[in-house]
Amino acid sequence: MVILAMFSTLGHASDPSQLQDFCVAINDSNSALFVNGMFCKDPKLATPEDFFVSGLLTPRSTSNPMGSTVTPFAVMQIPGLNTLGISLVRIDFAPYGLVPPHFHPRATEILVVLEGTLDVGFVTSDPDHRLFTKTLCPGDVFVFPQGLIHFQFNEGKTDAVAISALSSQNPGVITVADTVFGSNPKISPDVLTKAFQLDKKVVDYLQAKFSGSNN
Repeated sequence: MVILAMFSTLGHASDPSQLQDFCVAINDSNSALFVNGMFCKDPKLATPEDFFVSGLLTPRSTSNPMGSTVTPFAVMQIPGLNTLGISLVRIDFAPYGLVPPHFHPRATEILVVLEGTLDVGFVTSDPDHRLFTKTLCPGDVFVFPQGLIHFQFNEGKTDAVAISALSSQNPGVITVADTVFGSNPKISPDVLTKAFQLDKKVVDYLQAKFSGSNN
């Protein structure tokens, strides 16, 4: 029974395997089958456009406080990705731009740098909290394991671009600071004061700052 339980757990560690060639996502629930979080259109009605999207090489604006923009190419952009367990993102960085500490609850990420230089890293879970970090140049590749907090930072004076593949059609993203200090409704300041060993005034300031950024 223990062995069966182990294999059962492993079998559900990522997106479920598809049971058909494809399952193109569609919003019409009246003429579709619900599979893996999305409704699927009749396979006979699928077209090449369901598996296509353009714009991966188009630069994005980085005029925001973080100096970075993440552009997803997931199931919402490419309906044919539904049930296939994979997606892609383009990441544009201004000089000293940052993708702040975050994690993907449903995916491992593999990143390749196309332009510029990035400092990247991830931190392991309790109790070790080991930091694995590396400076990447064009052509370098780095892996961020599923569920671990990680970041990407452009240390250079020029723009940077990276492409990441993720092992889920819908990997999800939880940005640590936004989630903890910008939750709706707010987490009790007493909880955060004790958890982070901060003065309540600091917690109040952070909650006001991050709550405002999410509105």
